[in-house]
Amino acid sequence: MATDSQAQRLDPSDPYLRTGQTFPKLNDDMVARVAAFGHEEPVEDAAFLFRRGDRGVDFFLCLEGGIEILDSDVSGRERVVHVHEPRQFTGELDLFNDRKIFVSARALPGTRVIRVGRAAFRHMIAAEPDIGETVMRAFILRRVGMLLHGEAGVALVGPSHAADTSRIETFLTRNALPHRRIDTESDPEAAGFLECFALTDADLPVVVAEGQVLRSPTNAQLADALGLADAVDPNHVYDVVVVGAGPAGLAAAVYAASEGLDTIVVEAIAPGGQAGTSSKIENYLGFPTGISGQALAGRAQVQAQKFGARLLVSRSANGIDCEHHPYALLLDDGESVKARAVVVATGARYRKLDLPRYAALEGNGIYYAATAMEAGLCAAQEVVVVGGGNSAGQAAIYLARSAAHVHILVRGPSLAATMSRYLIDRIEASDQITLHPFCEVTSLEGDKHLQALAWTHRKSGAVVERDVGALFVMIGAEPNTDWLRDCITLDPAGFVETGSGETFFCSTKPGIFAVGDVRAGSVKRVASGVGEGSVVVSAIHRYLESLEQ
Repeated sequence: MATDSQAQRLDPSDPYLRTGQTFPKLNDDMVARVAAFGHEEPVEDAAFLFRRGDRGVDFFLCLEGGIEILDSDVSGRERVVHVHEPRQFTGELDLFNDRKIFVSARALPGTRVIRVGRAAFRHMIAAEPDIGETVMRAFILRRVGMLLHGEAGVALVGPSHAADTSRIETFLTRNALPHRRIDTESDPEAAGFLECFALTDADLPVVVAEGQVLRSPTNAQLADALGLADAVDPNHVYDVVVVGAGPAGLAAAVYAASEGLDTIVVEAIAPGGQAGTSSKIENYLGFPTGISGQALAGRAQVQAQKFGARLLVSRSANGIDCEHHPYALLLDDGESVKARAVVVATGARYRKLDLPRYAALEGNGIYYAATAMEAGLCAAQEVVVVGGGNSAGQAAIYLARSAAHVHILVRGPSLAATMSRYLIDRIEASDQITLHPFCEVTSLEGDKHLQALAWTHRKSGAVVERDVGALFVMIGAEPNTDWLRDCITLDPAGFVETGSGETFFCSTKPGIFAVGDVRAGSVKRVASGVGEGSVVVSAIHRYLESLEQ
């Protein structure tokens, strides 16, 4: 969607430069097959096929003329970002869900199109694999391009080191919502922007979109304003509701939906779970060069939606009515989702350090993930990573590329018992990383942002003080099961107890299953979570069949 002048400034990996894949032209045979799923119609000059903010838009294949794709900036000014020529098609990932579309489409003079309705579009993707592959690849690349260029007229304005700015940036990024960030600490355009919208420092951070100014919005408010959230019909009964969109939950959704089950996924923050925050997963089967957790989660989400699963983001489970059937999942906004079966895949929440000022500095220098956003905030500064697992190792290696130095603190003698060997080898080979065994953080310093900390050697008592840009805490997690305590049996640590044999994933309540990190006795790895999520669908089928007998 870039102009020629823009293209000259773009990175060679920019999807907008890969026009053959991002904006492919279908051959005559493909055009004929697409036509079988829709109908041909002329379009009046300058008529809009759809407008930004619309939901449920159709798929359009241009036959003659052209279709302008229009982006809007935060002030509502439109610009043409691409023109679809004959045999090219409209759309991006929002055609697989009911969210608001990010752009508008306007017909040029003499335009004729093939219109394919939403239901027929899904059928076409499934029935014509080669067309489906071409369309899917194009849609993914178009979204990547929008993310790269900050299109869609959404701006996050605020100080980069503020906790709420980090929270909102994380929410937007992990949900693949295109946006532009304006850092009031360093961006020279920030002052003019604040003046234009009559904003003061006290209002920050704000999100500006479609003429709205949202002051420090919650994730739920942001999701509603940007059209990320779908309305829930309280009377509709799903075959299965999956609670949690980590690897296990997404796998369950993909397999359940692909096997014809009416499936909805409820996720509090963003797809991917803790794995979604990994900078690179290198020991996942099939990805020899590694894949980021966010990329893996994004692909799984698209897969699930392609098969018809719904995804409800920014809503978390507050409880469940398991005394009546179908079960009713109670959400934090007061709504409920009914389903005949429930898959608990809520994973775990991060453990925290018990230190003075810790809560005040969360998001202000204390983080639980090392992505490009956090790495940028502490570039050229020393950082500390606490933890000896694979997540800590991946974070240290990633941060070493931009930080002045990375210090890893572990309470034990080494990393050998808790980390994969390939990560240990890289850490030992890096001059940018130092391991400190038998050490723990004992104090924090900083007013609005973490500025320094001290750690203590547990055996010698020696104290080391360092100025640091960030502290990354990766010391394990606790299960997210508080909402289940009145319904099913949990072990002493709060993990869901399940059965054995054919009831391996079944909790103590028939029809409520548990997979992934939240299940007692599970192996805490991405691959095992995906495996459990895929296999549990067989147990769900048996349970649903038993209800009909």
